[in-house]
Amino acid sequence: MLLRSIKAACLLLLVVSQWGHAAEISHAPKAVVYPAGAPFTELVVVDETIYLAGMIGVKPGFMELVPGGIKAESKQVLDNIKQVLEANGFGMANLVKCTAMLADISQWSAFNAIYKTYFTSPYPARSALGANGLALGAAVELECIGAVK
Repeated sequence: MLLRSIKAACLLLLVVSQWGHAAEISHAPKAVVYPAGAPFTELVVVDETIYLAGMIGVKPGFMELVPGGIKAESKQVLDNIKQVLEANGFGMANLVKCTAMLADISQWSAFNAIYKTYFTSPYPARSALGANGLALGAAVELECIGAVK
């Protein structure tokens, strides 16, 4: 009985100690894709979780979409994500969840054809949805969450 009480007390102490744990938060030190002064950070790490800002198919350093529509923008979005990750010591393999927002959901297969060339199995979990009014009139926006390995 005493041993069971000691185990329960230790478990309770472990749980309570985690409540007081302050999250360790680090922000990417500089912009890689978006121009300096954008009102967000491209990548934030909270404890062991990586959060990427939504990316659209802009030319790095400019707020201008690459020409060519869904295929060109999809490639640029994924190149941008890869650059942000690599600049911060991570890679595409760190990604565990992506959310794709498409201005025209009927172009999902065109996006998917490009998307799958940036990953190997097992792929990150993913959601896709149609969205009206993406920034700069983009055809696609992609946001991702990752894990520090």
